[in-house]
Amino acid sequence: MIAIVDYGVGNLFSLSSSLDYLGLANTVTADADVLAQADRIILPGVGAFGDAMDKLRHTGLAEPIRALALRGKPLLGICLGMQLLFDSSEEYGTHEGLGLIPGTVVSLKDALEKQGFSYKVPHIGWNSLHLCRPDNPLMKGTSEGDFVYYVHSFYAVGCEEDTVANSEYGVPVAGAVNRGSVYGTQFHPEKSGSVGLRILRAFAEL
Repeated sequence: MIAIVDYGVGNLFSLSSSLDYLGLANTVTADADVLAQADRIILPGVGAFGDAMDKLRHTGLAEPIRALALRGKPLLGICLGMQLLFDSSEEYGTHEGLGLIPGTVVSLKDALEKQGFSYKVPHIGWNSLHLCRPDNPLMKGTSEGDFVYYVHSFYAVGCEEDTVANSEYGVPVAGAVNRGSVYGTQFHPEKSGSVGLRILRAFAEL
């Protein structure tokens, strides 16, 4: 059973529908006991980092999720959910994250401007993947150059050691990360067609 964390942030229906399509048992829950009983956990998220962390703490799920991940339960953060896995974010102030993967979430717009690029932010649309660690189990069935779908204005830095795949958008954007049993995708696998479905299946088969 895959438990999808419901803390008032994220499009849970499309993610659950994708897992249903793959024939993977799943449940949407805000119950820490259900998370503890699940085989795997997915932490989705859209919106602002600080608000999302506040909601995660308010529901009482932040510490249980962190503890379960540290004990080895597979955890997949998606989009903002991936960003929450890091130490901190600089989005509208400084906010502490779950601290499961070393790194900081910073402004993509600021990074592009420093490099002299005028690319649109948010980074919305399809982009190709460069597999930094093609043997990583999350990338099982994924090939160099496969396209995935992004929607984000902030991105993680200082996580090169744990980056599984990245995409070029003026700067290298960490598209997928992994440390221990903790995984994350900055892109939306549930919106990334057959490539995204293969990634979700790979997570289910960890």
